[in-house]
Amino acid sequence: MSKLKEAIITKNILITGNPGVGKTTLIRNIISKLNVSTGGFYTSEVRDVDGKRWGFKITSLDGTEGVMASVEIVSKYIVSKYGVDTEAIDRVGVTAIREAIKHSDFIVIDEIGRMELFSKKFQDVAMEALDSPKLVLGTITAKDTVITKKIKERQDTKIITLTRQNFNEIETYLERLISKILKDCST
Repeated sequence: MSKLKEAIITKNILITGNPGVGKTTLIRNIISKLNVSTGGFYTSEVRDVDGKRWGFKITSLDGTEGVMASVEIVSKYIVSKYGVDTEAIDRVGVTAIREAIKHSDFIVIDEIGRMELFSKKFQDVAMEALDSPKLVLGTITAKDTVITKKIKERQDTKIITLTRQNFNEIETYLERLISKILKDCST
């Protein structure tokens, strides 16, 4: 992967779109088909026994997990009705990204979003990953902040908007693009 910077201009691929369009599903589908060492994390909803959303979980690709936000967490960081636990983000997400930078060829960051960005450590390690010579696949909030706007304007970053209607087309496109980038880097 050391040839990545020389071989291509785009090395960071970030998916954006409305909640519920399948961004995390898309990333999980793609990484399940890769034959390359992958590290990082993904997020998912947590629902109660009645099916009502209770919070959000963060899970590293090696299986470490934590609740990063819930209706039961009391925090100075709040998104909607969810208190955000930045320590869980740091323990799971930041650690997973750091390990991926050191030991993996491919980094997954799902998601660069409002909750995660409450953590300064997360902000720093996300930028470190984006600046690294490794290929990054992630999701990013559609609603811009100063940080996400800066990320979206990077020359080495491709932003792809996902909808329910274009899911299959984008999945095929990303599989081909990532395969090409990885192939170009190994030659």
